[in-house]
Amino acid sequence: MSKRPSSRMPPRLAAVLLSSALAAGCALSADRDPSGTSSMSEPTTTTVEAAGGRLTASFAYTPRTGAVEVHYRFDNVGESPLAVFDRGDRHAVLVGRQHGGAVGAPHFQEEAPGDVVLRHAARPLPEPPPTVPPTPLAARVEPGASLAGEFLFAPPTEREPQRIRWCLGVAPFDTEGFTQPEEVDGVEVWRGSFDLAARQTLLCTPWFDVAAQRFEAG
Repeated sequence: MSKRPSSRMPPRLAAVLLSSALAAGCALSADRDPSGTSSMSEPTTTTVEAAGGRLTASFAYTPRTGAVEVHYRFDNVGESPLAVFDRGDRHAVLVGRQHGGAVGAPHFQEEAPGDVVLRHAARPLPEPPPTVPPTPLAARVEPGASLAGEFLFAPPTEREPQRIRWCLGVAPFDTEGFTQPEEVDGVEVWRGSFDLAARQTLLCTPWFDVAAQRFEAG
């Protein structure tokens, strides 16, 4: 199996550093070369619409670090409030891996060699249940309102990603499935139940071709 070039930051270290920066609430920016120009590729934008929501996302990938930078906007274009599962989980906040109310680090899965899927979504309760369960956190978005966010993540895979896509979990907001709201930086964050993992809709971007630096058609 081929390995990443030795000049690149070890992927697991990159993921830890980037996730730590997110947890601290730091502003993340593109690396810059001595000339002052950004080494991050020019963002490419795509839009996905489903379940009463519209997701617009821009990707930019840096080969040197293996990191993908994602800027996104979610618009509630329906008539009912929606829950957006981009705020991580309660356990990550309690142990200090994530700043409360901030966008959480995504989960990742290598579906095939070179194909990496990132997800911000509600997850089912692990078996056996841990002492401190990773209760999903969601932002509530009212009809006609928008939610903007960004994250930077280097998937800790052994080989260079060839294609990357990102999925965002969205569910209808109801008072039975969500509890204990907190207002953080103008965002209303709620704790969700684990059964929402089976009821959410995933809004997934098309595959982003790393070499071509663009989203694939379809």
